Amino acid sequence: MSVRVGILGATGAVGQRFIQLLDDHPTFELAALTASEESAGESYRDAAKWRVNTPIPDDVASMTVGRTHPDDVDDDVDLLFSSLPSSVAADVEPLFLEAGYVVSSNSSNDRMAEDVPLTIPEINPGHLDLIEIQREERGWDGALVKNPNCSTITMVPTLAALDEFGLERVNVTTLQAVSGAGYSGVTSMEIIDNALPHIGGEESKMETESRKLLGTFDGAEVTLHDMDVAASCNRIPTLDGHLENVFADLAEDPSVDDVARAMREFPGVDLPSAPDQLVHVFDDPGRPQPRLDRDREGGMAVCAGGIQQTTHGVKYNCLAHNTIRGAAGASLLNGELLVEEGWV
Repeated sequence: MSVRVGILGATGAVGQRFIQLLDDHPTFELAALTASEESAGESYRDAAKWRVNTPIPDDVASMTVGRTHPDDVDDDVDLLFSSLPSSVAADVEPLFLEAGYVVSSNSSNDRMAEDVPLTIPEINPGHLDLIEIQREERGWDGALVKNPNCSTITMVPTLAALDEFGLERVNVTTLQAVSGAGYSGVTSMEIIDNALPHIGGEESKMETESRKLLGTFDGAEVTLHDMDVAASCNRIPTLDGHLENVFADLAEDPSVDDVARAMREFPGVDLPSAPDQLVHVFDDPGRPQPRLDRDREGGMAVCAGGIQQTTHGVKYNCLAHNTIRGAAGASLLNGELLVEEGWV
């Protein structure tokens, strides 16, 4: 089965990751690329300032970039991946949804909307059934699915594993790579020999999105998980890979071995881009590290280590590749789930 797909915002950092991940994909055939009005009509080779560490696939380099408008995307494209800035996506994505397209979006707009699935396939695939409610309420034939923020997706798989011990409160401090801000997001003069102790909007995303992802869906609505989450988000001078220090208060008192087992044994999904093991746990307290561990399982795994007991639960570190598992790869995996579940 071949599914024709397109990328909205194909020339940006996340759009380039989409192209890299879609190369030789077993199911998806890349059929459409869109970008700004200035890039429309150019070949992708000319329109994109390519920065990914593998060459542009030859067949993609010669494709013509279209406008980010339904009129420039063929009707036979089955699924769209959106890497648009949220300010643009909020206006543009509804045009595609009203035109009947299914959109798997990495953009932050509408993640917390009551009728929009915010999904990690290994965590809450059943939330896709919100699509039926979304279509009824919004009156469109398309479907919008979101993946969470890159820092949220690094932490939540580990929290999902801990939920068997009764999650009550989570405190997290992030050490986030510069690629999370985009190629022009942080200047060298800001970040070299420095750390930035505030990332606008990031903390609230972690505090709300994690509760929705771990919430329960009763067929009509998602009830947020009742844990309390407090986040402090920081930018550090690593290129890729968000490292996070997590403190989790639990109702039960598991041992370090119990926590490590729960994380290692947390089930994955049988989808083409999914890692064989979702959470890799290190016994070495000096791991995970961004440079050494961000590319594990093609950048789609989450790594954890440094697990210790605390007075009220456990503390540990976790890491994921922020532009692969935390962005394009997450959206790609959601697209594969949409196909698997018959929404595409």
